Amino acid sequence: MVSRTKKFRGSRTHGRGKKAGRGAGLRGGRGNAGLHKHKWISVVKYCPDYFGHHGFKRPQSVVIGKVTMNLSEVEQSLPRLSKDGFAVQKDGKWTVDLAKLGVDKLLGSGKISTAITVKVAEASASAEEKLKKAGGALAKEQ
Repeated sequence: MVSRTKKFRGSRTHGRGKKAGRGAGLRGGRGNAGLHKHKWISVVKYCPDYFGHHGFKRPQSVVIGKVTMNLSEVEQSLPRLSKDGFAVQKDGKWTVDLAKLGVDKLLGSGKISTAITVKVAEASASAEEKLKKAGGALAKEQ
C-alpha cells in the first residue's frame, strides 16, 4: 500500500482538520468519556438506566430458602432413599425421613399411589391430603 504522507508534507494537519489527529479526538474521547457532558443525549436516548442505583437487594439474614420436595419425587426415589438409609419398608408400608435428608417442606405436586409415612418439618395442605388418600401419614418433625 502506498504511503500518502509525502503528499501532506508541509501541511499542518495532514488533511484531518484541527483536532482529529489526536487520540480519539474527533469522537469526543475514548469509551465512556463525556457521558455526563457532551454525550449526555445518547445516554438519555439509548441507555436511560445506565447511571444510578436500581432496586434493592434483600439482606441474607432475612432471606430464608427452604429445601422442598414433591410427593411424586418421594415415591419415585424410594429405592434410592432406602439404599441411602433415609427410607425403610416394614409390612408393606414405607417410612421416609425427609428431615434427616435435609428437606424442610413437602409439597403436593404429582400423583402418589404408595402408602408412605413421611417425617418432615412442614407440609402443604395438598401434600397431607394426597398422603392420606393413598393410605399414608404425615409425621411432623421438629
